[in-house]
Amino acid sequence: MSLCILAAGKTVTLSVAAFTLSWTHSVERTRWEEDWKVTPTGLQLVEARIEGSGAGMEPPEGALLKERWWSYAPEIDPQRRVVLAASGATGDGWTLCTVQGCRELGMAAGGPIVLEPCGPDGTSQPR
Repeated sequence: MSLCILAAGKTVTLSVAAFTLSWTHSVERTRWEEDWKVTPTGLQLVEARIEGSGAGMEPPEGALLKERWWSYAPEIDPQRRVVLAASGATGDGWTLCTVQGCRELGMAAGGPIVLEPCGPDGTSQPR
């Protein structure tokens, strides 16, 4: 499988089966991390972690505290795409890490950034 990243009218294709998406909450300044799998049916959220808790960031029922991280397995269906807003107002964007390394997304204001499984030819799937 491959992951397509669509931003600013361009598509970047990563030949990966999984990735971690992380960011810092804009108000509480607390770190969040999500582990995703790229599957034929969409992007599947496997595990999420929150470093601490705060206003509007309460860990869900069943979350386990492991050292300083609340960890849980969200029960949601595979997502056809994940859309990240890039306001530029938070001072941070997202970090997307794979076995190939990490890249920063959405650091500056701009249009949305879309993550989705790529088609068999390595291009973004029709919407």
